[in-house]
Amino acid sequence: KSGDLPPRKECAQTWRSQLLNLLPEVQFTLVIGQYAFGYHLPDDKRKLTDAVKDWEERWPNMMLLPHPSPRNNIWLKRNPWFEESIVPKLKQRVADILANKP
Repeated sequence: KSGDLPPRKECAQTWRSQLLNLLPEVQFTLVIGQYAFGYHLPDDKRKLTDAVKDWEERWPNMMLLPHPSPRNNIWLKRNPWFEESIVPKLKQRVADILANKP
């Protein structure tokens, strides 16, 4: 009613492992939004915000992020720690990976 529809179930089941098999050197996974959070961490029953705050639990292999949407501007205003603390770490991690690319 007021947000994105969940991804179709057959998408990940049909294509995800085939795609990842073609990418043998994945060093970092961005888990973006509530649906991806549920897929990648199905046993984690925390709220998305709490799981994002605990980003170091999955570091340096994975980072959970809120869905990038204009609707999340309110979330960003309520959670300034995200842009202050987490975004710089994310940028540095991506830069480090790209710098080491052959």
